[in-house]
Amino acid sequence: MPSNLLHLRASGVSLIIDVGDGRLPRVLHWGADLGELSDHALEEIALASVEPRVGGEFDSRHALSVLPEHSCGWMHTPGVSGSRAGRDHSTQFTVSGVQLSAADGTQRLTVTAADAVAALELTVTIELLESGLVRAKAALASTGSGGGAPYQVDQLTLLLPVPREATELLDYTGRWIRERTPQRHEFVTGTHLRESRRGKPGHDSAFLIAAGTKGFGFRSGEVWLTHVGWSGNSRHLAERANDGTGVMGGGELLFPGEVILEAGDSYETPWVYYSYSSAGLDTASARIHQWLRSLPRYPRRPRPVLVNTWEAAYFDHDHAALYALADAAAEVGAERFVLDDGWFRHRRSDNAGLGDWYVDEEIYPQGLEPLAEYVRGKGLEFGLWFEPEMINPDSDLARAHPEWIAQPHASDAAPRGGGRLPLEARRQQVLDLTHPEAYAYIEERLHSLVAALRPAYLKWDHNRDLHEAGNSVTGRPIGHAQTLAFYRLLDGLQEAFPGLEIESCSGGGARVDLGVLERAQRVWTSDCNDPLERQRMQLHTSLLVPPEMMGAHIGPPRAHTTHRSASLDFRAGTAFWGHLGIEWNVAGEEASDPATRAALTQWVALHKEHRALLHSGIVVRSDLPVGGRVLQGVVATDRSEALYSYAATDSVVEQPTGLLRLEGLHPDRTYRVFPVGPVKLSDAGPRAKPQWWADAENGRALELTGRALAVHGVQAPSLDPEEVVLIRAEGVS
Repeated sequence: MPSNLLHLRASGVSLIIDVGDGRLPRVLHWGADLGELSDHALEEIALASVEPRVGGEFDSRHALSVLPEHSCGWMHTPGVSGSRAGRDHSTQFTVSGVQLSAADGTQRLTVTAADAVAALELTVTIELLESGLVRAKAALASTGSGGGAPYQVDQLTLLLPVPREATELLDYTGRWIRERTPQRHEFVTGTHLRESRRGKPGHDSAFLIAAGTKGFGFRSGEVWLTHVGWSGNSRHLAERANDGTGVMGGGELLFPGEVILEAGDSYETPWVYYSYSSAGLDTASARIHQWLRSLPRYPRRPRPVLVNTWEAAYFDHDHAALYALADAAAEVGAERFVLDDGWFRHRRSDNAGLGDWYVDEEIYPQGLEPLAEYVRGKGLEFGLWFEPEMINPDSDLARAHPEWIAQPHASDAAPRGGGRLPLEARRQQVLDLTHPEAYAYIEERLHSLVAALRPAYLKWDHNRDLHEAGNSVTGRPIGHAQTLAFYRLLDGLQEAFPGLEIESCSGGGARVDLGVLERAQRVWTSDCNDPLERQRMQLHTSLLVPPEMMGAHIGPPRAHTTHRSASLDFRAGTAFWGHLGIEWNVAGEEASDPATRAALTQWVALHKEHRALLHSGIVVRSDLPVGGRVLQGVVATDRSEALYSYAATDSVVEQPTGLLRLEGLHPDRTYRVFPVGPVKLSDAGPRAKPQWWADAENGRALELTGRALAVHGVQAPSLDPEEVVLIRAEGVS
């Protein structure tokens, strides 16, 4: 292989990188596997990639690198942005070292470079993971003071090329209780930039950006996808230059003055992820799932069905009701009991108490140990809710340490606080974890409570944005350091208490990213348990998050957030497709009817029966030609079996709705296809079952090859709006 041309291959993906001429690495190809290539073939590809000179351009320029520099002729979003009080604003790095290594299925390229004039050193790391997922990061260090001034980092942006065939873009927006709403548009000349300035990805997060061939979908089209794996402020972008060159990527969004490098200091970006597929979003998604499932902290035991007390009790911590809820949870087959908000001092509503992380003696005079032991005595694990990064002004902690509240200016005249505070949100402010004393207090409280109560699970909430969040001593923004402090708290807890599981919740689904998923075992998809909204949110959230890490709960008959009513079958059949939970007072009147209790128990048992498949298989999502219907499934990795969900989210003009293509199965294997679950359909009418369904109920299951099921399909049942059915494919040969 030519020393300057590197060809990395994995799982149908090729990455060709040019590290010659002393320049930062240039990606010549990121996409479909090119097969084995000789040295000569690599040289020919490099030659074939050289752009012609056109009028009006530079006399010479260098090919686009993963951190594009203006000095190389790139006149668009720069890879490195910063200066020393205005000086050294444009860099020209020269490579000093190139190292290619491989371990545990990961191929890693590390490139070191320096700009002697600007007194900067740079390290770029590019990895091709076993799944075919690519990720990259950079570290920038200051080696001098450049005339006395430190180097202020404005942005480091990692970009990979995207070919002209990618003509459409997909990303996401949303709000509280409506996260992950897709939006599409053309990939035109200019910059499509999505920034999060909330100190977390946010309910309106871009989530990811996917570029693809016209009309790309879940199962079709060529797709290039990027995601910034960071739980703080971030930038995602897709950019098309006026010469047609396309790039995509991003990095952390840094506020002015947030990262200032004195001599010897360094800054490292988060990982930026890139996933390619020649067959739609599903394959790009599967690469991410495969990587997450390989991580050391990935939850490898069966995901316990949980009951969460929030929508059952809210702030009313009546002992009899909580004990009765634990009894009912055990009766319906739950395996974990999570005590949500309201257990600590002064917390009778969301107006007060955040920061006072001591069990409220007035409500729990004997502490929480009796409840925790009772729960464990019923065969349930015990879980507990926290919101450690926030503080109520009405709290003992805020009164004792106002200087621990994040604020926009240094309080030189009032060293114990008293400066201007940001706007309140949910009657909360941000606890500045960059204060060593504040961090030490939270760390001690968390570790003490976990050691005393021995919870198996923490629900970790984060309910407000980091608005005007600065350190009261320095006055500098804290978004970067606050995110690192959050990571250290999670890492420290799981090192001190092996096996402890943590859920990332942020007013629902406002902190869902690959950075937190390296540490947490679950994310809360949304505060909305309305199954109609959940059908869409879970479908798209699962592009990054595998089902076993995506919290999905059966709520009460009337949704707390939307006030829409739904049947138990639709609520349970929707929650079935994630890490199942129940957020409903199953000890209350609504659930006390024997038929309701039996139906809920049946759904929980059905989930347990199939969760080994649901939580390990390959997720498939269908591009249905009919609106108002959702078809998705999980296929075993060996393709021996599969389970599909077919849901009606709206009424349709055409009824019946045609054939359902059950995709993802082995084309040459024969499968028995039959309905499962408690939903019963009629012989005729608006809820009619097709002939194959009726035959299966009478003991004769349909038998077809995987190819026939994917290409031809089976007739869809006729469903009323807000209904869901399950279809199983079981290999017989």
